[in-house]
Amino acid sequence: MKNLLAIMAVALSASSAIAQPTEKPTIVLVHGAFADSSSWNGVTAILKRDGYHVVAAANPLRGVSADASYVADLVSNIKSPVVLVGHSYGGSVISEAADGHLNVKALVYVAAFAPDVGESAAQLTGKYPGSTLSPTLAPPVALSGGGNDLYIQQNRFREQFAADVPEKQTMLMSVAQRPVAEAALNEVATKAAWKRLPSWFVYGTKDKNIPARTMAFMASRAHSKQTVVVDGASHVVMVSNPRAVAGLIETASAAK
Repeated sequence: MKNLLAIMAVALSASSAIAQPTEKPTIVLVHGAFADSSSWNGVTAILKRDGYHVVAAANPLRGVSADASYVADLVSNIKSPVVLVGHSYGGSVISEAADGHLNVKALVYVAAFAPDVGESAAQLTGKYPGSTLSPTLAPPVALSGGGNDLYIQQNRFREQFAADVPEKQTMLMSVAQRPVAEAALNEVATKAAWKRLPSWFVYGTKDKNIPARTMAFMASRAHSKQTVVVDGASHVVMVSNPRAVAGLIETASAAK
């Protein structure tokens, strides 16, 4: 009888293990300069609906190394596998943050920088012609501790940053924009996690911050598993085209 009960217990345990669904990775979203975590709202709604745990990190925008350390600490406290997603300057951050973290299974670059060691966001912006960001910046805000903060002029925010987003929405985005430290855009990468981890890229053809040609170059260099180019999309492709972005993130999440 005892042997029979033991056999039944083992069988039930095995059946229960088989029945349990495979754990989905946690999606960590890292916003870029001139944006905040709410820029991921549309993407987050889709991912949550589809059963993903999502964390939209509050990227400090102070410097690549410091911001990467902040994101790396966040990732270190997540027990499940992680897909790191970066927008714009946030791509530089996830490239640095993911290095050495074994629970990060994939990187997704959303209109984002994927710098190699020794490259900065500013350098990559100027690699090919097409960026019109510089003349739309407001006068730098001098910081008491040294350095400057950068904003986009509010009255030029939509045309530069989010031309395919409704005007009322971009007005709110322009007021709530988070400044980036000027030094952060010029800080060179010391790590490039895309050399070790599989990566996916999505960007728009009408991006005025980072030229589409630059993003195509970075995607090719990183041997992107899949690159989605959204015709007519602005720099905030995740705001204007959340389904395309969320779909690519889910593809990366499901990849073996």
